[in-house]
Amino acid sequence: MNLDLSFYFAVFLRRLPYFIIIFALVSAAAIAAAFLLPPVYRANSVLLVESSQIPGALAAPTVQAQALEKLQTIENRLMTRTNLLDIAQRLKVFKDMAKMTPDDIVGAMRKNTRITKSAGRGQATIMTVEFEGESGPVVAGVVNEYVTLILNEDVATRTERAETTVDFFDQEVKRLSGELDAMSAKILDFQNQNADALPNTLQYRLGQQTLLQNTLATAERDISLLKDQKQQMIALFNATGQITGSTANQTPEAQQLAQLRQQMNTFTATYSPTNPKVRQLQAQIDQLEEIVKAQQLPAGVASTQMSPLDIQLASLDTQIGALEAQREQLLEQLAVLKDSIDRTPANQIALDALNRDYTNVQQQYNTAVARQAQASAGEQIEIRSKGERISVVDAATVPDRPVKPDRMLIAGGGVVAGAGLGIAVIVLMELLNRAVRRPKDLINAFGITPIATIPYMRTPSETMMRRSGFAAMLLVAVIGIPAIVYAVHAYYQPLDVLFGKVMTKLGIRL
Repeated sequence: MNLDLSFYFAVFLRRLPYFIIIFALVSAAAIAAAFLLPPVYRANSVLLVESSQIPGALAAPTVQAQALEKLQTIENRLMTRTNLLDIAQRLKVFKDMAKMTPDDIVGAMRKNTRITKSAGRGQATIMTVEFEGESGPVVAGVVNEYVTLILNEDVATRTERAETTVDFFDQEVKRLSGELDAMSAKILDFQNQNADALPNTLQYRLGQQTLLQNTLATAERDISLLKDQKQQMIALFNATGQITGSTANQTPEAQQLAQLRQQMNTFTATYSPTNPKVRQLQAQIDQLEEIVKAQQLPAGVASTQMSPLDIQLASLDTQIGALEAQREQLLEQLAVLKDSIDRTPANQIALDALNRDYTNVQQQYNTAVARQAQASAGEQIEIRSKGERISVVDAATVPDRPVKPDRMLIAGGGVVAGAGLGIAVIVLMELLNRAVRRPKDLINAFGITPIATIPYMRTPSETMMRRSGFAAMLLVAVIGIPAIVYAVHAYYQPLDVLFGKVMTKLGIRL
């Protein structure tokens, strides 16, 4: 396939006005935009999450959160509507803020703010805060305000969490202390109410029970012996008519009196009647004789009314009555002991339950006290900023030059785009034009070879009008378009804001 370059060059020359108009239009718009777009300054600050300065093995910090999670939380709190409006109004971030709604201000602040975070295993956690604006001092001031809010939020969060933790454990220790006091009072009250049936005295009461049972057995044996003695005395009196002949039937005083009389007979054979021992022994004999006489002759009763048998029987009845009263007392004591021993197992279970509850509360109290101490140490760590904290690595400074727009790139790109668009329009026009413009087209269309071809000849007036129209369009493209762009930028809305709104409408985020 042979390309007729001369034909295409001729076509290009014939369509040159369109190319020039499009090229001039796009280039003028691009150059105007390049020089009218406001400068954009950028300031940034680098923050670092520092690890705790005190080893966790010595004093665990109260605030324990993942560094990246902490930065995300702080970022969300930083980019609130209240903070952004306050910073924008104090620093006069945007021009003509009086014409902007609060939503526009917040949206512009969030659009111009960029926060990036980087973290990884074995790597430091870093946050970079950037802000773009039309003034270097303003963007630096905004970033510094951001950093101040971040640091204040970090300190407030750490301190608040530490204080909240300490308050919680203080309340927990106070609550558990009250429960311990209540449990102690409950145990003491139970012990006072069941003092006679406590488990710790069970062995003593079992020993007391054994001793009382032995004493009861001895009393019952003595009662039985005395009753047998009484029956034997009555039988002997009925058989012989007397109760003497045996010292067993005499009272203890009568037996002692007989012994003293025998001892007196021995002393009188050895000592004189004036001997002190003889006199002392005689006094004892006289005293016992009075007692024995009183036993034989009770007051108010004649000797003929009460026989020696009755006296002996009365003495035995007295002894039997005393032993029976002792037996009743022992039985009552045994009944009380048996009741307390029977209640001891139930008291043991109840007391074990109370002690178990007390032990559980005591363990909780000990744990709470230990954690209270840890929380207090953690609070001191956070107050003194010795724990994990955010620090400024690189503070924001006022930028020397704007970062965008790249005016040369925009202008050069507009020129290249205008040239490409002009050529594309010419190509499109030629592709859509089906008219016969050269002999080859006649041959292809009709299958005949022309002898000669005569081109279209314009009159001087047509040529002048064509050139005048081209000059007017070129003038509009070169002068009118930049003027329109400048008017829109200066009197309607800045080009960057307008461009941003267009991109937002189209769903494109730059």
